Amino acid sequence: MKTSITIISALLLLSACTSRVPYGGTVTMDDATLMDKIKGGWYGQTIGCTYGGPTEFKYKGGLIMDDIPIPWYDDYIYDTYIEDPGLYDDVYMDLTFMETMMRFGLDAPVEEYAKAFAYADYKLWHANQAARYNILNGRGAPESGHWKYNPHADDIDFQIEADFIGMLYPGQVNKASELSDRIGHIMNYGDGWYGGVFIGAMYCLAYVCDDIPTVVTEALKTIPEGTKFHSTISDVIKYWKKYPKDWKQCWFEVTNRHANDVGCPEGVWNGFNIDATVNSAFVVIGLLYGGGDFLRTMDISTRCGNDSDCNPASAAGILGVMYGYDAIPEYWKKGAERIKDIPFPYTTLSLEQVCQENFKLIKNLSACKNQGGDGIYIDVETPQCVRYEQSFEGIAPVEKRVLKKAFTTSADLSFKGSGIVVEGSVRKTGHADDSYVASVTALLDGTEIEHFNMPVDYITRKYEIFSAYGFGSGEHILTLRLDNPHPDYELYASEMVVYDEE
Repeated sequence: MKTSITIISALLLLSACTSRVPYGGTVTMDDATLMDKIKGGWYGQTIGCTYGGPTEFKYKGGLIMDDIPIPWYDDYIYDTYIEDPGLYDDVYMDLTFMETMMRFGLDAPVEEYAKAFAYADYKLWHANQAARYNILNGRGAPESGHWKYNPHADDIDFQIEADFIGMLYPGQVNKASELSDRIGHIMNYGDGWYGGVFIGAMYCLAYVCDDIPTVVTEALKTIPEGTKFHSTISDVIKYWKKYPKDWKQCWFEVTNRHANDVGCPEGVWNGFNIDATVNSAFVVIGLLYGGGDFLRTMDISTRCGNDSDCNPASAAGILGVMYGYDAIPEYWKKGAERIKDIPFPYTTLSLEQVCQENFKLIKNLSACKNQGGDGIYIDVETPQCVRYEQSFEGIAPVEKRVLKKAFTTSADLSFKGSGIVVEGSVRKTGHADDSYVASVTALLDGTEIEHFNMPVDYITRKYEIFSAYGFGSGEHILTLRLDNPHPDYELYASEMVVYDEE
């Protein structure tokens, strides 16, 4: 027998994966089993990401019907890896943080994690890019992820980057939550942070429990009741119990109740939804209705739509940890075996190397006591609820206006509300390079409230032109003034979202 569990209080011996979580006990896991679970997690995540890649954000606000084929063949992972490496952002972002941990240790300062992705060469979007801009311009964590400085605070970003945290802490949910608190607030807040806490917790529990509903419900104990995130996942569980054979009905009920995005300007009053609450719900729908079947789990999470590569990646990764690499059908592993020794883009780590590094980091954790070279002892933690926090409390969108306004001097935007987000960018109008950095001053009702820079460069760009909340409900005029006009560039405002007090 590879593994055993000792429940200290009762002196009971159980299998390493059980239908209940052995809280208060110590799990003994040998090295072979530990590595099998680690490989299952990383390979599962990579396979799931690849499987959902072709449909990513092609089905916004709608599910993918069963008669729509999703392509796969033996070399599909290899071909995707070589031809579209950017697809794996939810893997190489994890690896950026893992490389930081490898360089600076398990207690690496949060500033090192923040700098690692802020100065990376890869493209980012939504909460990650807003946080990158904040960090590069002097606003560090946790303000870099706070909703008052990051309109994407509730977005999926940390959710898709927290897989590695759960994989570092077998059975130790609260230690994972502590690391999630530090890293997750670099780019997210509130429900966006909870997405990562929850996903990480499911990975932790998958090491020591093989009952999917138990893993889901126990992981949810880390999230405060009364939050939108807790309510959304609770409804998934509720409608799974009510419609145990109909995942589409569950999808409809959850989407109908929770798919209204408040924060992300692109998602407001739009089928597009990158909110962590809804996308975490799609991970859970896949896990619950998948019933432990690898394909069905990936397929359902994918067919739920929206961020349909990241969601099956997490679902398949959690399943991979629960059952191990050896349990993943060979059909799905063939392509992964071809790329296992090729470093992921923007990292030094290949799939095999990250498994080895994950293994070494776990063995070095003080809470995972080493068994003299073979195996670990895991003190299984009872999940504790993290603190309550919610983004955009007390405000709601009241107007979304198409602007399509280009200017080289200044522009006035009249609106009625207590908050505003202006979407747009700096654009080249001539044969110019990307070196220009626009200098912009924002004035509210004639009073200067912020001065900021806007690079043309895509990597360091400001994700929105301007955002501000809580300055008092009423009629206002926002003036955006370009202080260093250049004939080859213009400031282009595409849309704006107005908020007011509820």
